Amino acid sequence: MIVVDTNVIAYLYLPGDHTAKAEALLEQDADWAAPLLWRSEFRNILGGYMRREALTFEQARRLQAEAENLLASGEHDVDSQRVLDLAHRNDCSAYDCEFVALAQQIGVKLVTMDTKLLKAFPNHAVALAARASR
Repeated sequence: MIVVDTNVIAYLYLPGDHTAKAEALLEQDADWAAPLLWRSEFRNILGGYMRREALTFEQARRLQAEAENLLASGEHDVDSQRVLDLAHRNDCSAYDCEFVALAQQIGVKLVTMDTKLLKAFPNHAVALAARASR
């Protein structure tokens, strides 16, 4: 099991430079976890694609459903006190700290491309490129 941030989920479903890495990561470890926040963040990404007319409404709905299916057993609540403590001690948003808090809570790594998280939490966060190349 690994915790993935919303961008990794987006890379899997929205073709781009990091899609192959996300696909390789899923092949390596299909047991993905994320805080419930991922849903709102992913919907926001899909909304941006719809506004730019890069996705239709039906495509966005389908992608949201597919992603929810992938993470159906891996969605978790996180401890608010832990999130606030992480945000207080680091220069990261509380949103981003939710993913770190979950990784700490369940004792696994967070896979991300967020350089700020990778720098602030080197013991808990690993880069997508490094993890996918294993």
